[in-house]
Amino acid sequence: MPSTSTSKVSRWDQHGREHVVRVERRGVQRTIRCDTCGWRQGAQFLPWLKAEEYLAEAHQATVDPARRSSA
Repeated sequence: MPSTSTSKVSRWDQHGREHVVRVERRGVQRTIRCDTCGWRQGAQFLPWLKAEEYLAEAHQATVDPARRSSA
């Protein structure tokens, strides 16, 4: 049985709400799933990039919390 690992891509929208897309890897297959709305899609190549694109398009969530600078 192949092992499963999960990582996440999180972005914030302009209202300060966090949106998360999880990337689940099972063997060579990858699935991306949105915690906010339940959307899911298979993604063989560049799943993290596809997750970022989805968050920007569907939820207008483009602020990367890891890249936020403190003023």
